[in-house]
Amino acid sequence: MPRRQLPKKGQQPINVVAIDSSDDEEEGVTVVPTSKKSSSSNTKPISQPQPNPNPTPEAIGLTPATPNVPSLDCRSFWKAGAYVVGPTARATPPPGELEHARVHPKFLHSNATSHKWAFGAIAELLDNAVDEIHNGATFVKVDKIDIMKDNSPALLFQDDGGGMDPDSIRKCMSLGYSSKKSNKTIGQYGNGFKTSTMRLGADVIVFSRTSRASKATQSVGLLSYTFLRKTGQDDVIVPMIDFDISGHWAEPIIFSSQDDWSSNLTSILEWSPFTSKDKILEQFEDIGPHGTKIIIYNLWLNDEGIYELSFDDDDEDIRLRDEANRGGQTKLHKKIVELQSHISYRIRYSLRAYASILYLRKFTNFSILLRGKPVQQFNIADDLKHMKMVTYRPQLGIMASKEVAAVETTIGFIKEAPALGVCGFNVYHKNRLIRPFWKVTAEGSSKGNGAVGVLEANFIEPAHDKQDFERSSVFIRLEAKLKQILMDYWNHHCHLVGYQPPGLRAHNALKKHSAKSQMQLPEEEMHLDQPVNDPSANLPHMSNGQLGNGGQSNLPVEIPITGFADGLYNEVISEDGRGSISVELICEENIQLFMRCEEYRQKETELKQVVTELERELEQAKRKRAQLAAHLETKKKQKTMKQQTEEVSLC
Repeated sequence: MPRRQLPKKGQQPINVVAIDSSDDEEEGVTVVPTSKKSSSSNTKPISQPQPNPNPTPEAIGLTPATPNVPSLDCRSFWKAGAYVVGPTARATPPPGELEHARVHPKFLHSNATSHKWAFGAIAELLDNAVDEIHNGATFVKVDKIDIMKDNSPALLFQDDGGGMDPDSIRKCMSLGYSSKKSNKTIGQYGNGFKTSTMRLGADVIVFSRTSRASKATQSVGLLSYTFLRKTGQDDVIVPMIDFDISGHWAEPIIFSSQDDWSSNLTSILEWSPFTSKDKILEQFEDIGPHGTKIIIYNLWLNDEGIYELSFDDDDEDIRLRDEANRGGQTKLHKKIVELQSHISYRIRYSLRAYASILYLRKFTNFSILLRGKPVQQFNIADDLKHMKMVTYRPQLGIMASKEVAAVETTIGFIKEAPALGVCGFNVYHKNRLIRPFWKVTAEGSSKGNGAVGVLEANFIEPAHDKQDFERSSVFIRLEAKLKQILMDYWNHHCHLVGYQPPGLRAHNALKKHSAKSQMQLPEEEMHLDQPVNDPSANLPHMSNGQLGNGGQSNLPVEIPITGFADGLYNEVISEDGRGSISVELICEENIQLFMRCEEYRQKETELKQVVTELERELEQAKRKRAQLAAHLETKKKQKTMKQQTEEVSLC
């Protein structure tokens, strides 16, 4: 029987994304296999597709597509969507079929602009893998691979979760569909996969394998902005193919017709990094019995025409090139160097640093593998000093349907305080970091410097990019509460790290004013039985405890001092009835403590220098030991060879 001819380019049957008006599981957006001829009217969703049990041989061995890889004219993400969409003519749907709302390819780009930050897009894909922990996932691998077609870099995400069957992968690659309604999962909008992959690169191909109801399947889906742009599509077309692997070999699963399946394979081969069906199937070899592999290629460039993501600065990391290059001058102030080494700064450009604090609670049987090395999770609360726990019960208003549990906020000073002015709250939602180092105080204010807090706020909803919260009334109340927590902590603890306590300056000014007024009093109004520096000597004398002109009170004198915060110095009570001396003693003790802190700080600096010098000497000793060991090994080999040579000559 002659080989069936493939449809011509632009006329092949394709998968069309159809959009419904609901995000519910029953009425979500679906990918509907149909032909180009009738794609404008087919909106019937796929529930449980029934495969064709008798696929033809043409579907099993097809000729590879042409190896050329077309690319977009503009490879900068923020400019790739700047093109004019012309009018398109659409035929009237056949009788009995409904028109569906179309999604223009330009929407893929505009939808991805919700991610202002590339690491936010990567975090979305990590979230999907973390959500698979309840399906048995033990790792997610993030790495850079090389595309053989054009020798370009690509991003790889791979996990060993439950995987997706043909129906699930269609829901995943549709727009606005989400079946995640659990309190344990992070995703909920059904938009993260599309926005994140399209934010990182122009094209993505997905491989997924699963086993459900005693049936093992593997599926391939291609979401290609390049394909849609280059072929002039006015609707989002997602080529997909599926295989039944329950038997000894992969059998194509036919949903509509053999031609549809073959046409989708042809599109995938032409617009993906893989030029043959065998190479497509090779991608499943390292997935195992279940799991998902995502390859994002044609990565976006920055305005200078260089890849946004840098893979060369660190072999064990992926960095944001523009952020990493900030402050790259040859000479930097010591304070700036120290600040840039802190995690609050490194998360701006280092994926390893960002991933280390991305999840609040440490995983037990799950790991994030970044370029072959596990990411060590880090909770900054573990490194805080003078730590304090503050309980906050959110007020959700009278319309709230249920009471929210109290939220525990951990606050303390970073170990580098007061040298570094890092401050703010790390706010998590369902274990996921949403706002890192959120500064709730006014810009330019030194209050709160060095103080960092950590809390999990599950009672407010994050924005779609999961990099901020929706600015609701609950969020505004949280912001006010965190500011209050920070100010209370600062007022009572700042002197512990060397900052001047609030009100100390005002007290010193009042003390000077009191001494000056005392010197100006007439001699007959001064009493010899009172100390000269006793503040009570400046007050009119009291009779029977009341202010007056004669007699001396037997009651202790209370002197209110204004200008001090939160009751630290609201009033001073004489311990011996002769006036206020307790504040002076406290101030003197604080001064002594500050001087001792400064001495300890100097000693700490000297010890750090000694440690640095010893580490340098240790490295030199290690290098010398390695050289001697290598020299000794060489001598041994030479001696052995010499003995062998002598034995051979004797024989």
